Amino acid sequence: MKLKLAALAIGLIAAPWMAVAATLEQSLAKLAPEERAHEACALKGLEMMRKDAGLRKADRVKSSTLQRASLKGTMLVAKAGAVRAGKHWYALSFTCQLSPDFMKAQSFTFQLGAEIPKEQWEKLELWG
Repeated sequence: MKLKLAALAIGLIAAPWMAVAATLEQSLAKLAPEERAHEACALKGLEMMRKDAGLRKADRVKSSTLQRASLKGTMLVAKAGAVRAGKHWYALSFTCQLSPDFMKAQSFTFQLGAEIPKEQWEKLELWG
């Protein structure tokens, strides 16, 4: 009986996360393939960057600022991206390997650049 209750409790805790994942997957599936690639990489990027002590508060990734990221096959390469952590934006370049359907990023490597001055945010289409 205790085992059944424990399994039920775990199921109740996991259920909201499973629903969020299903909704996210449905939302990604509705996007055009290239836009889906950008979003899947942004999600994976946030996951990876939050492991870095200086980026624990990262909450936004933009794959293109002055230059559009390029998608070749299942590889998205961003040379002029940005990441927001706290109330600061930082230059970002990354390479992201995607699944064939662009639904999941399989790997994500990045290089963090300098902080982007607030005076440049509007030009780069960044927000506070």
